Formats: sequence, structure tokens, C-alpha cells
Amino acid sequence: MTEVLFYHLQNAPLEQVLPQLLERSLERQWRAVVKVGNAERMEALVNSLWTYREDSFLPHGTRDDGPAEAQPVFLTLEDENPNAAQVVFLVDGAAPGDIAGFERCVLMFDGRNEEALAAAREHWKRLKGEGHDATYWQQNEQGRWEKKA
Repeated sequence: MTEVLFYHLQNAPLEQVLPQLLERSLERQWRAVVKVGNAERMEALVNSLWTYREDSFLPHGTRDDGPAEAQPVFLTLEDENPNAAQVVFLVDGAAPGDIAGFERCVLMFDGRNEEALAAAREHWKRLKGEGHDATYWQQNEQGRWEKKA
């Protein structure tokens, strides 16, 4: 079964947290898929990954950037794994589809948005019911992650 991590964003925005988690994935020699909830947000994330830090380069792309299999981090709106990724990140309301092909699924949601919280609860129930090993992580006031469930 796929390991599922729910990340409850409270004190830092997605644009700050996602690049850090992608860097950790790449350090493990993992490829990543980032499934985004809508095209407008995907474009914004693509741009922010280029500029999130001056002293770092995070290789990433979309279908518009050439062969998907060449991208260590692939951003998409679809349920797909075209770069043979080990981890999928679900952001901005992207719902988990078939995650069985991934070692890890990271579902990130805005803890200040009631709709996002309700959707995360439903995804938790469904994924736990399917037998996935799910854990819930919440940011503390210092921005560190604490395992809550």
C-alpha cells in the first residue's frame, strides 16, 4: 500500500513548503509528480518553483516543457505518472485518484479553508478505508511539522 501523508498548512503558504518537500524527495533520488487542482494555480506554482530561492535550482516541468519522462518533478492536472515518480504531491484541491503506483502520496491542504479541511477529512476516510498507511502532520507556530495522527 502507498504511504499517505496529510500536510495541514497553517503558518506557511504552499509556495514556501512545497519546494522544501520536493528538494527532500530529490535528495532521496525520488522523482515526483505534483498534481494541481487547476490550471491557473499550476502556472503560478511552475513560476514560483523557478524563483523560490536564489541559491537553488529545482528541476521541474510540464507537458509544455518536453518529454515528461525527462522531468524529475512533473506538474500536471491529471492522474498520471509519466516520469515514473515514487511520490505524488496533491495540492490546491487536487483529489487523490489511483495512488497505488506511488510509494508515497503527500496531500497538502490549507488549514484556514473550511472546504479544504472537509475535503481532506473525506480523503482521509477513503484512503484509510482502502488500507493505505495514512499519517497527519500539522505545522506548529515555529513552522515545524508535528505528527498528530
